[in-house]
Amino acid sequence: MASVVTDRNRLRATFDSAAQLYQEARPQYPEGLFDELVRLAELSSGDRLLEIGCATGKATAPLARRGFRITCVELGGQLAAAGRRNLAEFPDVEVVEAAFETWRPSPGTAFDLVFAATAWHWIDPAVKYRRAWELLRPGGHLALWGAMHVFPAGGDPFFRDLQEVYDEIGEGLRAGETRLEPGELPDDKAEIEGSGLFEDVAIRHFDWQLRYTADEYIRLLDTFSNHIAMETAKRDRLYGEIRRRLAQRRDGQLRRHWGAVLQVARRRDDAA
Repeated sequence: MASVVTDRNRLRATFDSAAQLYQEARPQYPEGLFDELVRLAELSSGDRLLEIGCATGKATAPLARRGFRITCVELGGQLAAAGRRNLAEFPDVEVVEAAFETWRPSPGTAFDLVFAATAWHWIDPAVKYRRAWELLRPGGHLALWGAMHVFPAGGDPFFRDLQEVYDEIGEGLRAGETRLEPGELPDDKAEIEGSGLFEDVAIRHFDWQLRYTADEYIRLLDTFSNHIAMETAKRDRLYGEIRRRLAQRRDGQLRRHWGAVLQVARRRDDAA
């Protein structure tokens, strides 16, 4: 168990070294996701939101533009600084450099929504649901989502072909790991309800496609913890193959499909 915690904390910290790249390379979430979040969480302009792990503000800005007051708790110093720069136009957004597990708001502060975009899995599982519950007002909501690679029928064969390079360098799929199609991404409904602290869990799936040149795609990979932590020789081999293979295409581009699972749950006010 100690090794699992150590690995999670080590990989969690790698993102701070890629703060600028994160802002430039990570995809924007679909506007429809935010519209559905606002509806499911029954939010109104001026409501107070708490974001866990805002990074550079990719999920923060669309909600700030909708008129919400947002406190962002970000562990990484470089990411927090980038978030403050990117969100400077929003006077009702505050970025705090701290660990969510130990951060405390001002006395008497409660939030209408606690949310995490591509960050919840980094939080200590022993305390994350309890901490979110404690920070929410009665009737408030918890929202979780992320962006993952999905593989639709008829999608770009580039990734299937490139898998041989991942296998060659010892970074292939783990036992039991499969490539999921849009709509097949797993959700945390059972875990959320199993906490005993949240109910009425709503699940919504979103998917979209982006095109990347070799340089753009490599910059994206450089924001993923497993690629950041990869041995230099392995990473050089992989990136060299990406460049070589895309150079053989007329447009020099690949198509990557993204999927997201939005999960919104209501705080159980009768929980101890």
